[in-house]
Amino acid sequence: MSDGTRKYWYNLQTGRVEEGLESPMADRAGPFDSAEEAARAPEILRARSAKWDEDDAREADWGADGAGR
Repeated sequence: MSDGTRKYWYNLQTGRVEEGLESPMADRAGPFDSAEEAARAPEILRARSAKWDEDDAREADWGADGAGR
């Protein structure tokens, strides 16, 4: 667990967890509070993306049946 001051990133190019700002912004995902969480970045990002897709689909369908009017 982090003490709150350390942050970790997942390097999208290498698959490595990095502490601090080691790589260019375009190559990293984060920040995460722990190295363990950063190591799970691909899983976390897929889950967030799926949720956003569901939210977008729900918003696109809102009112399609006339109920939202």
